[in-house]
Amino acid sequence: MTTRGNETARLPGERALIHHIRQRLPAPPSALLVGPGDDAAVFEPERGAFQVITTDALVEGIHFDRRFSSPADIGYRAIAVNVSDVAAMGARPEYALLSFVLPEGWTMGDLDGLLDGVLEAASEYRVAIAGGNISRSPGPLVVDVTATGSVRPRKLLRRDGGKPGDALYVTGTIAAAAAGLGWLRTGSPSDSPSDLGPCVRRYLRPQARVRMGLLLGRNKAASACMDLSDGLADAVRQIAEASGTGALIDAAALPIESAASTWFTEQGVDPVEAALAGGDDYELLFAVPRRFRGRLRAVQSAARGLPVTRIGELMADRAICLTRDGAEVELPKGYSHF
Repeated sequence: MTTRGNETARLPGERALIHHIRQRLPAPPSALLVGPGDDAAVFEPERGAFQVITTDALVEGIHFDRRFSSPADIGYRAIAVNVSDVAAMGARPEYALLSFVLPEGWTMGDLDGLLDGVLEAASEYRVAIAGGNISRSPGPLVVDVTATGSVRPRKLLRRDGGKPGDALYVTGTIAAAAAGLGWLRTGSPSDSPSDLGPCVRRYLRPQARVRMGLLLGRNKAASACMDLSDGLADAVRQIAEASGTGALIDAAALPIESAASTWFTEQGVDPVEAALAGGDDYELLFAVPRRFRGRLRAVQSAARGLPVTRIGELMADRAICLTRDGAEVELPKGYSHF
């Protein structure tokens, strides 16, 4: 954390705030020709590469709760969730634009905490802050980020390239963030059981799978890909519908985080249903044609130990189903914002 003086000082005027934020930003890369402080950012795109652009807003009371998410957690999360979208396209993250809509009562300490998280994530994912906007709000805190990345044309990943017979894989484990959030709503991160600590951290500080996205794109191993922001069930449906296929998911194959499975069971919640519906994992779901399984093995060997699990297959039949205990049922719905 940076030492900043009066943590409880009220926010100054807009120009003073912008100056304060600019003072905290690291030196920009040479490709950022015009950065924070002008009317718009100007950067020189990589020659021969597509530019990938995404945006995601975090709204207090919807995407986070300030009772247990610190300003630094919120800032980190705002960058990470946008970087995750870039990673799902097989792209390398490059720049981010920030828009802070700050509520009444915020102090300089709150703002600097938010910047701490933003700068930590930006450093981790090698993202340069290119500019943004700041304003006041009579309502909740809103942190809106626009992120960009670059990818060579033949290495771009999309949702709509899957074909019947392609195997479906997911990175890492799932349901951890949902369990962490469930615990936070009933307790606090300081007194969470030791085995739930990693689940709490997965929710508060999600990890974007940038290296895996780059490997899948560079090796041309995946026919379709997306991240698990709104849960596995939602991602399966979106890839299948975009690809014009159905899907069959094996419940027994789902890589559910063990501590999360135990916690959900203790709460009387089915871990499989929680894993399918729960969002915020930010793992990658991707499809691999049979002829590309060798490419996937090359990806796995370079993935630095990140687990990859086969959980099902895209089907010619447009039904989207789950097999469990010998029965085949419709796949439950995922998270929906509306």
